[in-house]
Amino acid sequence: MTKNRLLLTACLAVAAGFLPAGGAARAGDAPQKILFFSRCADYEDPMLRRINGQPCVAETVLGDLGKQNHIEFTFSKDGSVFTPENIARYDAFCFFTSGDLTRPGGDHNPPMTQAGKAALLKAIAGGKGFIGIYSAIDTFNAGGEELDPYLKMLGGALKIKVRGVEAAHQIVADAKFPGLGEVPADFAPMEQWYALKSYSTNLHVLLAQDTVTMPRGAYYAPNYPSTWAKMYGQGRVFYTSMGHQAEVWNSPVFQQILSGGLNWASGAVPADVTPNLDQATPGVNKQK
Repeated sequence: MTKNRLLLTACLAVAAGFLPAGGAARAGDAPQKILFFSRCADYEDPMLRRINGQPCVAETVLGDLGKQNHIEFTFSKDGSVFTPENIARYDAFCFFTSGDLTRPGGDHNPPMTQAGKAALLKAIAGGKGFIGIYSAIDTFNAGGEELDPYLKMLGGALKIKVRGVEAAHQIVADAKFPGLGEVPADFAPMEQWYALKSYSTNLHVLLAQDTVTMPRGAYYAPNYPSTWAKMYGQGRVFYTSMGHQAEVWNSPVFQQILSGGLNWASGAVPADVTPNLDQATPGVNKQK
């Protein structure tokens, strides 16, 4: 295949929202470097538990996605890694975390310092990428009217987590975003869902929670964003509320969506993230 034909193929793939395995669009380039941070200050999600020293479910899947998408992952639960010098090594940071990461917890992993937290947010605003998975939105979530600076960066906050695992239809709001182009119209994974709140007005909604398919109660509300992209200063931020179930992690559709977020947030592929909150999920910020 000629160089021009390879370039055309890669551009068409990106435009269609398809991410070729092996990162063909970046052949010959240095891999994107992403730090996957999975400290849970109190309760550790089952997808993050390492058994007999073996990688957890999330690490295993991300390792495979890294090979397919030309991404080099570093896996850590050590909050002391967030120093300006170490932060500078990475293109993006992927959080599957929970609780106040600056405090010691039952996990016995070193906490992040306040200076480290500030350095991370500054780096993202300056152009680094951020990917949040599932309980990343239940991180620095102290409640109250004023959101933590971390949650302002992420783009929303946890309202409630409902016990039990249920199927919920996910409405594709932007099929042109990398990884969203081939999400089936009836995509309804089994998951332990969050109800969310306090959305940033500059969200670009990718998937919306179809609340008609949910039981009444905590989800008696308009459709709301469940996966999105947004800018934070010069930085790219991606979040998905999926990720609590092994079946989700092993789903090719979820892996495709996550690959799109990883590639976009790390700066490997472009996408239009013009805010669409009011168009995709009308009235969502009017809910308490």
